[in-house]
Amino acid sequence: MNLTVQARRFMAGLLPLILLVGLTPLVVTNAYYLNVLNVTALNVLVVTGLNLLIGCAGQISLGHAAFFGIGAYVSAILTATYGVNPWLALVAAALATALCALAVGAPTLRLKGNYLVMATLGFNIIVNVLLIQWDDLTGGSGGLTGVPPLVLFGLPLDTDYRFFWLAWGAALIGLLPARNLLHSHVGRALRALHDSPAAAASCGVPIEGYKIKVFVVSAVYASVAGSLYAHYFGIVTPRTFDIFKSVELVTMCLVGGIGSLWGGLFGASFLTPLPQLLHVFEEHQDIIFGAVLLLLLIFLPQGLVGRLEEALARRGIGGAVMPGDSLEERP
Repeated sequence: MNLTVQARRFMAGLLPLILLVGLTPLVVTNAYYLNVLNVTALNVLVVTGLNLLIGCAGQISLGHAAFFGIGAYVSAILTATYGVNPWLALVAAALATALCALAVGAPTLRLKGNYLVMATLGFNIIVNVLLIQWDDLTGGSGGLTGVPPLVLFGLPLDTDYRFFWLAWGAALIGLLPARNLLHSHVGRALRALHDSPAAAASCGVPIEGYKIKVFVVSAVYASVAGSLYAHYFGIVTPRTFDIFKSVELVTMCLVGGIGSLWGGLFGASFLTPLPQLLHVFEEHQDIIFGAVLLLLLIFLPQGLVGRLEEALARRGIGGAVMPGDSLEERP
């Protein structure tokens, strides 16, 4: 498919989404609902990067909550403890996370299958233990407080309404470089790696280098989301970035559709508010939440967006869901 056509289709999906986001604060004025939407946007940002790693390169990570936490804690420590400008702290946190991902990814991405999953899971556990035990710096299990809000054009983003624009702006802007990566020569190499690592290597694709690069990129996405989280809530605690958060992020990818940027967006937008909607069931909330996930994974293994694409294809509406975000190239 012509690249210009792909770009037009991608923008045809992105523009209505931008319009929807722009109109949302006019309809949703309740601070609690805005808070849920803001957290949803941060999850979208993390899942966008994670989907590049899982859906594009075929590398499963159960440690991305650790990168989320590193970004949050570096920003929190630099600003709350040392008085660094929050925007500079966000950049420093992204660089620190990238270096950490490079150090972790170089050895662990040589592993395959369950060994890779366990290695990234172990990394998440190590980071979580450090956040708890290094209490002189991190505040321990009680967390670190006093994180200042971000300030944009002299306006502190210290309310749910003000932060909404930054959070969703970052989430939507984050789709653009991810989409461009998918359709670059690196993205094509990663697709080859996903389908057959041996065949990709035989064609001269530097698979180890590309796996590390996409791992670092996905970690930076998580770091930026973590920094925004810290400055939004003003407090960071280790429990927010434990292994259960990593499992939740991977589940968002699965439910939305592996290898689809739109799938990651819809997966995060579906699962983030779901526990809030189920709170009316009180003590049965976790059971219902687990049952919903189980049913989705059994009956919609291709994810929400994948199922929508199939339905549209049967109706002869090809391309209605833009291929500019997907692992699969369509003719």
